[in-house]
Amino acid sequence: MRPRSRHDAVTEIAWACRLCGLLLSVAVLSGCLQEAPSTPASESPTVTVSLPVEQQVADYADFTGRTKAVDAVEIRARVTGYLDKVCFEEGAEVKKGDLLFEIDPRPFQAKYDQTLAKIKLCRADLQYRKAELARTSKLVVTNAVSQSDYDQSVAAHDQAIAALAAAEATAEEAKLHLSYTKLLSPIDGEVSRALITKGNLVTADQTQLTTVVSVDPIYVYFDVDEQTILDVREDVRTGRIKVREKEQVPVQMGLMNEKGFPHNGYLDFMDNQINPNTGTITVRGVFPNPQPALGGRILKPGNFARVRVVSSEPQQAMLVAERAMAVSSDQGQKYVLIVDDKNVVQYRRVTPGKTEGSLLVIEKGLSRTDRVIVGGLQRVQPGETVVPKLVDMKTFIEREDAGANSPIPPIDSKKK
Repeated sequence: MRPRSRHDAVTEIAWACRLCGLLLSVAVLSGCLQEAPSTPASESPTVTVSLPVEQQVADYADFTGRTKAVDAVEIRARVTGYLDKVCFEEGAEVKKGDLLFEIDPRPFQAKYDQTLAKIKLCRADLQYRKAELARTSKLVVTNAVSQSDYDQSVAAHDQAIAALAAAEATAEEAKLHLSYTKLLSPIDGEVSRALITKGNLVTADQTQLTTVVSVDPIYVYFDVDEQTILDVREDVRTGRIKVREKEQVPVQMGLMNEKGFPHNGYLDFMDNQINPNTGTITVRGVFPNPQPALGGRILKPGNFARVRVVSSEPQQAMLVAERAMAVSSDQGQKYVLIVDDKNVVQYRRVTPGKTEGSLLVIEKGLSRTDRVIVGGLQRVQPGETVVPKLVDMKTFIEREDAGANSPIPPIDSKKK
């Protein structure tokens, strides 16, 4: 081992000084951390509350169905010939009497002209036979002609009359066939595409050319279950549902992309028997389908439809926001959280009913003065003190549906 030099001793002293400084810094930092004040207790959470909405509601039953045109016509050729013209825009709306197709009319026009000439020939022959009968009628009195000649004149006159009638009937048939070369729309409605193009041979009563369906009004067919039918009849019998003579039963409808039931119509038909295989009966509603200012008509035959039939008189009820998750489930039981007059969250079991748009009917468990938590429901528990912010229930729903992020102006609880 070599002897320690002065340089080694100095180096060891320097490293010892650095180690002492590092330990001193750790000690100071530890003391600072121990002396740091504890964080203050969190403040009471703020929640959005609202009073139940009071409005008139009625019992109803919801079904599903399909729309169907009131009138639907298959346009078929009524005479055999070659298609000469297609006279409509595919998918457009047409009026009754509009020209859709035209079959080459020339052969039919020639046939009609031939029958007209035949009529002229028969009229000329009838005129001759009439004059001949008039002459023989005078001569038979003086025995200038025989009775047999007179009888032949009478028969020839009658044959001329019959020939003229037959010629006129043939001409009428030819005229009718000529008119069939122009295929007109039998109804107001919307026309489909042309199934046969110009130049093709079409066969009478066989070749389908297109279809036309009416568009306003429109039917909706749906099936009602037997239990609902029995319940409604019982409600009518007991007077819970008041049926007025000759009054139309209202019905509402909504499409797949629509909220609620924006279309209003009435029931006009119920089948005469219940289907034993399905336990349902077919019912039909009629709905107007006007032309909007922009775009096409809303309803089309074949649309899937949600149908709502009101089954009771309107009654006063309380409703809360369904979309705001004001109603939750607790082992199959429904409840809401409310804020009492001491701003403490309380658990309240309720009995929910049916929905009215974005609102849910509460049949039991709420009073009109209960402040129901509609915002911040997941952040609080029963028994916890909160800071409530009172808002209007419908305003809250509208802003939630619109996805608005700006805060809702609170309601003055004193004025409320």
